Amino acid sequence: MTRDEWLEAFAKAAGVDPPTADDIEALLELAGVAAHASERTAAPITCWIAAVAGLPPADALRLAQAIRSDD
Repeated sequence: MTRDEWLEAFAKAAGVDPPTADDIEALLELAGVAAHASERTAAPITCWIAAVAGLPPADALRLAQAIRSDD
């Protein structure tokens, strides 16, 4: 199964639309910022926090970049 097939299947099972290409790019960059600014395991949890907070991926990425810049 490809990444996009997995994401589509998981989104369908969760009852939501799959992420757009722009959302995927922002989420991957968000995960990268989190992983490089702290421990690698912060990446998936940061994405989860963004989702629970209802942040669009691009907004979450900007927030993470701002936190990283403060360090």
